[in-house]
Amino acid sequence: MSKHSPHQNPAITPERDIAAYVADRARRVREASIQLAATPTEVKNAALTAMAAALLEHADELTRANRKDLEAGRAKGLDAAMLDRLALTPARIQAMATGLNEVAALPDPVGEIENMQRRPGGFLVGRMRVPIGVIGIVYESRPNVTADAAALCIKSGNGVILKGGSEAIHSNTAIARVLDQAGAAAGLPRDCVMLLETTDRAAVDHLLVQTRYIDLIIPRGGEGLIRMVTDNSRIPVVKHDKGLCHTYVDKAADLDMALRLAENAKVQRPGTCNALETLLVHRDLAADFLPRLGTRMQKLGVKLHACPRALPLLKDSAPTTVGAVDPDWDTEWLCLEMSVKVVDSYADAVAHIRRHGSQHTEVIVTADYTTAMRFVREVDAAAVQVNASSRLHDGSVFGLGAEIGISTSRLHARGAMGLRELTCQKFVVLGDGQLRT
Repeated sequence: MSKHSPHQNPAITPERDIAAYVADRARRVREASIQLAATPTEVKNAALTAMAAALLEHADELTRANRKDLEAGRAKGLDAAMLDRLALTPARIQAMATGLNEVAALPDPVGEIENMQRRPGGFLVGRMRVPIGVIGIVYESRPNVTADAAALCIKSGNGVILKGGSEAIHSNTAIARVLDQAGAAAGLPRDCVMLLETTDRAAVDHLLVQTRYIDLIIPRGGEGLIRMVTDNSRIPVVKHDKGLCHTYVDKAADLDMALRLAENAKVQRPGTCNALETLLVHRDLAADFLPRLGTRMQKLGVKLHACPRALPLLKDSAPTTVGAVDPDWDTEWLCLEMSVKVVDSYADAVAHIRRHGSQHTEVIVTADYTTAMRFVREVDAAAVQVNASSRLHDGSVFGLGAEIGISTSRLHARGAMGLRELTCQKFVVLGDGQLRT
């Protein structure tokens, strides 16, 4: 999307122009995806490396574009958590580049043949990994998604069409143009990564009906966006739903460890989907643990929404503590707030998670192996963790490279989605003249 590129977005206002604009971009990505699917691994890797270098080379340009979005966001009254998700710091630009390089270093799943077996008739049958085709990604706030999505889709041989939120339009456009120029110079087909450079909300509606050109839609954002995409898409959707993540401090927990894990999961980056939102504490250790938790969270500026049993144990040490109300147990705070509940037993903790969790990431803190293994077996979530911060549920941390997101769907992919989750399989049959009899 260079300065004189045909991708440059004109001033689009009439509904018919938006429809034509989205359809044209989707068609171009489909055509490019056919070439990309046959692009050798070496070319894809070289392009990703060049794109990473280009992001660092143009860091000042990206920062200036991001500043426009931040200024507009403050003028609109966006809260601190939203502004944090929107910000492109030098560390985050470096992280985008690192993600591209990490994906370049990963094995290419495209062309892998698995489970090749000789059948009684003498022919061989196996399954080959192939690109899905064209992936449409609808996302909010985080500009780094633009680079992460491009990296994973390119390496897995998929064309990608991106629709970011209006609040990040300048940042996303700048990132996409840098990536497009560097990728094309390194041998990628033009249009294999396409950003819809419009803030018109109707663009999403038109994107979701491009069944001729797009094979899969992945929404990343708040609950409202996920619901809107799921309800309106005519294209299959892999949901990246809200992260209402729990940590259960079992009666056999190490309290020092539990305090460290709760702090990291809540405070390290509270605006993410894998941050801790509700802490469940067994009644046997509540009197020892909760005052310590309250003192620590008060120092960190965390507001606690406590159940009636937790409230008196937190009041003295945490003046910002308030009584919890029923909706709090279903709230994804995405900020320095957290719900706290005392439970009578392991069974009560699991029952609470089943009622209120979003099947994203669930954690138990315990030194009891049997209880830990019960939790792993019985809790239904994309990631179930023992004695580890919920913030670890991330594609790069899990060794997938930059992730396309964390799927809370059950079909096709679940949890952190990397390269393999962006491919499907086709049967390959190798024979020497066999017939069906």
